[in-house]
Amino acid sequence: MTAYPPEPWHLAGQMYLSLWLVPRHVLPPGLPPGTRPVTVAGRCVAGVAWVVYEQDSVLHYDELLAAVLVRDGARPRVTITDIWVDSPASMAGGRELWGIPKELASFDLDRSAGLRASAKADDGLLATAAFGRIRRLPGRWPLTYHVAQTLDGRTRTSPVRTRTGVALATARWAVPDSSPLGRLVRRPPLFSLVLRDFRLRFGAES
Repeated sequence: MTAYPPEPWHLAGQMYLSLWLVPRHVLPPGLPPGTRPVTVAGRCVAGVAWVVYEQDSVLHYDELLAAVLVRDGARPRVTITDIWVDSPASMAGGRELWGIPKELASFDLDRSAGLRASAKADDGLLATAAFGRIRRLPGRWPLTYHVAQTLDGRTRTSPVRTRTGVALATARWAVPDSSPLGRLVRRPPLFSLVLRDFRLRFGAES
């Protein structure tokens, strides 16, 4: 059994996020019980992000994830549909604590100018991306939301609190048809952001 920290996890780092509006039929099956996708003009809101957990994070690792905006009744939630990390401890903790379906992958990240990133799993290339032309917005922005996942056949809802710098960015993605992300990333993103030097608390206090 792989050891991992108890919740909540205190994390810090950088997130490179792109958003799309996608047809409902491209979402993977098995959203958490009782949830439905939020739609805008008949399309669902989906995001794909690279995350680097560093600084004084409880674990240091890289991550690639896809998430969709859902609602539980009238309450908005975020559901992670696909996610890869390069940390066995993060994979085990995410799965067992919150029902986050983490898999292992290898990452190649170059942050010398924006971001150039690629990730590979056992089945091959997952995605590549390049983020550039970053324009910082003033201040640090607080954000509180909840992540809803399926754990032991039930919906497990976990609070997330973060404070972050925000920058507007351009992004170019390339995702092979064989990748699980291929159903979401079929065109340029609606817009892209960098969440700079974020600090985040994931999960409930014991």
